[in-house]
Amino acid sequence: MKKGLHPDYHPVVFRDASADFAFLTRSTATSARTIEWSDGNTYPVIDVEVSSASHPFWTGRATVLDTAGRVEKFRRRYGVATPTTEEPR
Repeated sequence: MKKGLHPDYHPVVFRDASADFAFLTRSTATSARTIEWSDGNTYPVIDVEVSSASHPFWTGRATVLDTAGRVEKFRRRYGVATPTTEEPR
């Protein structure tokens, strides 16, 4: 790789405080805050709002939306006519 062209790629801890979950990975992201990891080393820590431990899709707590009712509400509101089966003359 060319020197000075690529950003610094280093170990970083991403922490989801709402789920009490953290993982160590490599990233170009930086942070002034640090955390001591279980291996005894200190790494920069970045707090995230959503991770696989707290996202409804991954945790199985997803809600099902009533899409048919939403389409009908849209048609009533904006006057989109439903297709008819009559033959054109």
